[in-house]
Amino acid sequence: MDVVSGKWKALILWELHNNGTRRFGELKRGLAGVSEKVLIQQLRELEEDQIVHREVYREVPPKVEYSLTEHGVSLNAALAPLGEWGRRRVTRIGAEWVPH
Repeated sequence: MDVVSGKWKALILWELHNNGTRRFGELKRGLAGVSEKVLIQQLRELEEDQIVHREVYREVPPKVEYSLTEHGVSLNAALAPLGEWGRRRVTRIGAEWVPH
């Protein structure tokens, strides 16, 4: 659970799963409400845990892309039942589902 602790890590995983390789700005736009500082921190932690791969292209301006590693894909698969449970709970309690 330590690997996905934090408000944004699971959402980062779903964003990369649903949209594939993303640049930092694309991730930030896809995760409404996350601050730049927190997103950087969460991405670094996911990279350290080998869940997310960070590819730096030596260009001007620099280009950086994030994608899921094999471990990230398998972690997402493990979290899928939890996501489904959350969707059913939202329906049961009558809340509005806001997919990310």
